[in-house]
Amino acid sequence: MRDRLLTAFLSLVALGLAVLIGAYLWSQHAVTMPGPLTQPSTLIIRPGTGLSTIANQLQDNGIVSNNYLFEWEARRTGRGRDLKPGEYKFEAGTSITAVLDKLVKRDVVARFITVPEGLVTNDILKILRMADGLVGEAPASIADGELLPETYRYEWDDTRAGLIERMRKARADALKDLWDKRATDLPITTPEQAMVLASIVEKETGVAAERPKVAGVFINRLKKKMRLQSDPTVIYGISPTGLDRELTRADLTAPTPFNTYTIDGLPPSPIAHPGRASIAAVLNPDATDALYFVADGTGGHAFAATLAEHNKNVAKWRKLTAASAKDAAPAKAPEPVKPK
Repeated sequence: MRDRLLTAFLSLVALGLAVLIGAYLWSQHAVTMPGPLTQPSTLIIRPGTGLSTIANQLQDNGIVSNNYLFEWEARRTGRGRDLKPGEYKFEAGTSITAVLDKLVKRDVVARFITVPEGLVTNDILKILRMADGLVGEAPASIADGELLPETYRYEWDDTRAGLIERMRKARADALKDLWDKRATDLPITTPEQAMVLASIVEKETGVAAERPKVAGVFINRLKKKMRLQSDPTVIYGISPTGLDRELTRADLTAPTPFNTYTIDGLPPSPIAHPGRASIAAVLNPDATDALYFVADGTGGHAFAATLAEHNKNVAKWRKLTAASAKDAAPAKAPEPVKPK
């Protein structure tokens, strides 16, 4: 009798072990087999979300087929407390093991925001306000020229204020680097002056190859104590956010601190946020004898070393814009003057 009981007990133990081993082998297969997703899916896990809630989110969104199996595997592998918040993208068929790996490594979605060169602060703030995933308000005071336009990586729930600080630091780092490599004998004595002139160059031309030559023209004019006569500075003095009309001759004589037709030297501050290329152009401009430039009708500019040559270029440009109003001032065309 005792032998039969022992045999029955051992049989039950063996059966139990077989069941456990079978369950374990099945679970190992289940967590590595392709998941139920048939197309990519994105899930946002908020900070402070616990393992059970994450497992439920994954099942509710069809990323895993069994929330209990996901939770069990997370605990079994000792990673239940290592799951991190963020925005995650899961590809079709992602297994439970792959989901766990992604959440532990915090392999979150990388978002990008591009800030074009030459914008003013209000325009940049509009871009930040429209960016999905950014939270919070931007700082109340951001001076034009403080930020470096470029493409920035960010993640869901990053703050606008934090991104602004990164843009400020990027500008400071770029300016320091370029200032240290500047050409000698520039009529610019401070990094702040370099930013002012870089913002003018940025607004004067959208042709990347022209920036060093445009900068060279302005450097030449500063050296000769000639007024810069830059239309974008006039526009900024009237309305920093831009005009919805052409400049007039009256605008060119209207006194503002930014009207470089009426003031000597540089305006008091940048008129936009220039990019690195414009800063570099100002600090290492082309060696040129040009003192003037005017739009050539192709998107670029015609440069001239003499007033007579410049006036011919202006005449050509005016023929191309004959349909413009008679009192409209030439865009990006310095008014002919005699060098002082």
